[in-house]
Amino acid sequence: MASTLGRLYSGTGALDVVGRRRIWYSISGLLVAVCILSMLLRGFNLGIDFEGGTRVQLPAQGVSGAISTQQAERVFTATVGRPPESVQTVGTGSAASILIRSAALDTRTSFVLKRALFEQLHPLGKDGKPSEQAISDSAVSATWGGEISRQALIALVVFLGLVTVFLAVYFEPRMAAAALIALVHDVLVTAGIYSLIGFEVTPASVIGLLTILGFSLYDTVVVFDKVQENTRGLLGLTRRTYPEAANLAVNQTLMRSINTSLIAVLPVLSLLVVGVGLLGVGTLKDLALVQMAGIMAGTMSSIFLATPLVVDLTMGRPAYRQQAERVAARREKLARKAAASPEGAGETASPTPDSTAPTGDSLTSAGASTTVGKAAPAGRRRGHPGGKNNRPSGKAGRPSGR
Repeated sequence: MASTLGRLYSGTGALDVVGRRRIWYSISGLLVAVCILSMLLRGFNLGIDFEGGTRVQLPAQGVSGAISTQQAERVFTATVGRPPESVQTVGTGSAASILIRSAALDTRTSFVLKRALFEQLHPLGKDGKPSEQAISDSAVSATWGGEISRQALIALVVFLGLVTVFLAVYFEPRMAAAALIALVHDVLVTAGIYSLIGFEVTPASVIGLLTILGFSLYDTVVVFDKVQENTRGLLGLTRRTYPEAANLAVNQTLMRSINTSLIAVLPVLSLLVVGVGLLGVGTLKDLALVQMAGIMAGTMSSIFLATPLVVDLTMGRPAYRQQAERVAARREKLARKAAASPEGAGETASPTPDSTAPTGDSLTSAGASTTVGKAAPAGRRRGHPGGKNNRPSGKAGRPSGR
């Protein structure tokens, strides 16, 4: 266990990600299929910003002191006959207020509700006296949430277009294609989690979904940059194949990806604890939930999906298949020579085992030629078995000049 962790931190190929890519494809495909089915069959728990509804707002200070969200919720439930969609405190200090969101209420029900809230909670107006006018209500149109979603969709399309151009220019078109597939995977999984668990979808959730795409792309670009570094000039070498060099890149960046994700989760957890547990702000909860789901999906796709996709797209090119065949032929030749030697050691230069990804140091020397063959006996290094110099002397060693 300790050696495995050590290899993970040193990036020496403890995890065969590329070699087991069929497993990761199956897991990702199953997860995406479940998420799509959930979105089609269960749908989403849309907030009132998307479906329309009523907002009732009143000061958080009453005659008897601060008014809690639980008190406001009890009055609403007793008056309307059902609980509200959400009750939260917005603002701080003297500007704090209680915001109640519910499905659409008719004019009479809204009037009765405001009267009940005033009679039981006695909220204070700006003059410091109980005031029924301090309680306001407003209707929320479903078109507002739809407009937010439309603008977010436009932003998503523009973002994906710019990302495609950048990756195609900076890296290669096949890397851009793999990154886009990984981003689509992250969007579908995050949206599917919202559908499966039943989280409420609000405009803040839609905006938060766009923020996690940047995180996922950052992690993918880091891995791709290492893949490009490890595979530079690979077609002229026979030390390792493209899948092996790509797997080495994943291992070299694995702990960085995991540590980055853990660090990113900490402020998200603080949003959940502080924003929901202490302040009761629903917008912070919506942002934190979508970011938590997106970070997990983005970390998974950058490690187990993006690079294996690049490998499959690359190995479809004849030049890389031929290079892999040359690597296999070289290893087979070295294995035959090792088996034919009397002792099996010291007679041939053993190749670096590519099944376990070599270290980055060995990769930098991949361009150096490896001498293969029998080592010269010690005595012959200076001329003859006695170890003395066998260099000819006198006339025997000089040209006659004739």
